Amino acid sequence: MIAMTHVVNTFPSAKVLSKSGGLPVEVSLIAQLGLGSGNHLFESVVARQKAHAAFVDELDEPSAKLAGTYFERGDATSLYSFIVGAKGHPFHRHAGHRVFTAVSGSGGAQLRFSSASPVQIEADPQSFFDALQYINIPPDCLFTVRFGGDTWHQFAPAQPNSNHPAFFALSCHTNELGGNLTPALRGKVIANEADIPSLTELLPASVSKRLQRGSFDASKIATTSLSLDAPAGSVQSAMCLTTRSTAGILRGAWSKWRGSTGFTTDTGVNMVVTALKAAPVDSLLQQQFEGEKYHHDDTFCLILDDADATKKSATTLLAAALDGFLENSPPNVRRMMAFRNVLVKPVGLRTSPLGCPVSSLLSPKRDNLFAHRFPVLSQSCDAENTHAQVILGADDKHLKFRSCVSVKVLNARQVEYTLGTRVQCTNLFGRFYMAAIDQVHRRYITPAMLRMAVEYATSRASAHEQITAAALPTN
Repeated sequence: MIAMTHVVNTFPSAKVLSKSGGLPVEVSLIAQLGLGSGNHLFESVVARQKAHAAFVDELDEPSAKLAGTYFERGDATSLYSFIVGAKGHPFHRHAGHRVFTAVSGSGGAQLRFSSASPVQIEADPQSFFDALQYINIPPDCLFTVRFGGDTWHQFAPAQPNSNHPAFFALSCHTNELGGNLTPALRGKVIANEADIPSLTELLPASVSKRLQRGSFDASKIATTSLSLDAPAGSVQSAMCLTTRSTAGILRGAWSKWRGSTGFTTDTGVNMVVTALKAAPVDSLLQQQFEGEKYHHDDTFCLILDDADATKKSATTLLAAALDGFLENSPPNVRRMMAFRNVLVKPVGLRTSPLGCPVSSLLSPKRDNLFAHRFPVLSQSCDAENTHAQVILGADDKHLKFRSCVSVKVLNARQVEYTLGTRVQCTNLFGRFYMAAIDQVHRRYITPAMLRMAVEYATSRASAHEQITAAALPTN
């Protein structure tokens, strides 16, 4: 085959027409990234994607559903992340159309497509190879891919036996119900329980066996090589590949060793925490150290708008908030507690990774559990299950603290969350300790912990509602 190079002034692109009447494959290069960026990005994404609640590792294509459908609002789209490593993945197809944006690894990637239909393959397996075309992507490149449903495709590193991953991608499924889905799979999509593996069909055995044997001449496959800055096959391109490959190995190893951390910072506009002058009269906190002298007292309140407030029990909401204290504590509070633990451990004081208002949630005691999971000192719930509260706390050498976490359903649209704390100092060091932390406790620690716990609780509730939401009729 004779290679012909064309100079373009826009995004280098390739279009592969379908030989079975379907939509074409369209691939465009967008930008060339820094040396080794592809491997660096890939390794950082691997850890984040693996930690995602919707992570799936099947068919050599680890993926995570980042956003699901909202059929009840007329939206049938979904968003996924997925990666293709150094071994590539098997040929497969999906019923629905696919659009994704990706960053290639530092060794480049090869995209393989065949538009042969199942009918054509059944009549003659060679038809798959007759329709096969490759598109080569250079290393460390941002690119886009769009192809119709039923297009067979396989993605792999540009070079065989490569040490570099193929790419990381964000894929938009424009219509999860698109294509000819089986009734069972359609039901799974409507229930928002579908994922990339469940929406995947592998090649028939008659073709996959020929691929495995390598009984076809890959050099005769029509191939389009896209590139930026230098044409494919040039000396400059080869030098670029060598440099990027070396940088990719180093940056990929560094990213893998360093690990990945992310942060979410919210202005709190919808979750305003307010300091109350005193604990509510019906709060269990009022009973703590009753008749005794105490040295610190605060209560913070957050009223959350919830359109379905009266449909939820206070005990369920409180359990979710307590989970939030455990799973979504503010990073700065964790750091402050870690520093405090180092300082006080030599003198034998109690240590905990959680802020003191709720640190007793990690207690091993199981004699009094709320929701069969959370160790508490006391608990209460009214007959209507609209107001639930628990007392947390512990006794240390220098002080005793008691905290009340409360959830009250105010009306059909509002829920009130409160977190209050009382401290009784038992010696002079305790008073000095409380004087030192009083302001940061009032101005940051307790408000931040309450806000982030409620954010976690509501996000988990939203995710649950999304999964169980009623879907549109299938007919």
